Amino acid sequence: QPAKDSDPHFHHFLLSQTEKPAVCYQAITKKLKVCEEETGSTSIQAADSTAVNGSITPTDKKIGFLGLGLMGSGIVSNLLKMGHTVTVWNRTAEKCDLFIQEGARLGRTPAEVVSTCDITFACVSDPKAAKDLVLGPSGVLQGIRPGKCYVDMSTVDADTVTELAQVIVSRGGRFLEAPVSGNQQLSNDGMLVILAAGDRGLYEDCSSCFQAMGKTSFFLGEVGNAAKMMLIVNMVQGSFMATIAEGLTLAQVTGQSQQTLLDILNQGQLASIFLDQKCQNILQGNFKPDFYLKYIQKDLRLAIALGDSVNHPTPMAAAANEVYKRAKALDQSDNDMSAVYRAYIH
Repeated sequence: QPAKDSDPHFHHFLLSQTEKPAVCYQAITKKLKVCEEETGSTSIQAADSTAVNGSITPTDKKIGFLGLGLMGSGIVSNLLKMGHTVTVWNRTAEKCDLFIQEGARLGRTPAEVVSTCDITFACVSDPKAAKDLVLGPSGVLQGIRPGKCYVDMSTVDADTVTELAQVIVSRGGRFLEAPVSGNQQLSNDGMLVILAAGDRGLYEDCSSCFQAMGKTSFFLGEVGNAAKMMLIVNMVQGSFMATIAEGLTLAQVTGQSQQTLLDILNQGQLASIFLDQKCQNILQGNFKPDFYLKYIQKDLRLAIALGDSVNHPTPMAAAANEVYKRAKALDQSDNDMSAVYRAYIH
């Protein structure tokens, strides 16, 4: 039945009502939801896929994937596990080897991948990388022709994604932005949260892909909305991480047990997997990257700029950003975001 969304500006669609096992991929029953805004416009979640032999039915479209970093690697692995035909490309070519062994095809350039595939996904580090991938030599734009589809999963600002959408569409291509909320472990487990905006038909065409890589998908309307929402999500996450680190260091310098603080927090309203994992990282001194510190700082910077663009204050994010900048100055950029802790102890 049509349902009124509590927020008239954004409506969401769950690709799964049940948690997807991290390792054992079982049959998933999808429910179709229709959310109707007060304006009368209607959007529908991605089409259902029928589970066959314990896994989702992959699209028969040829899939391309550009960028095999912490997030992209897990995404591609899950696309392949679910039976999708995938062609991969990465700036550092040797990262493709493992996926070739798993059945992926190798693309020599982004343009080649786009020209030989129906839907090409990309997941790169920042706005500059996203633009270079599309506009650079042998880039995505060189392979776009009418009907080709491009899905940018990078976390960038709305201006960047809008520019990319315009150039793709100007060549007759179809465009969807679909940044993902999660980390390396969630990517590996196929449990990402996908925020999509742009071509709704393309969103629906990506149904089996999104089900392979994520547990939930949100469709947010026009291009730029997903970029804005993703930056807000990561702004909250980055600020929370800085607060966790601040609390643990204050406990230490005042003679309190950091482990006891974690135990107390885990019994209270703030209890979460994120809180526990990041505190454990700090207590164990293990800062192997699950979400690079340099990228959460980039997202905080872009979120602050988003606030500036609408004259909205972001004082908490601004304070957190300064702490991450301090951590970067201490050579923590390529460690996990939890290494922001080290900014407080130097």
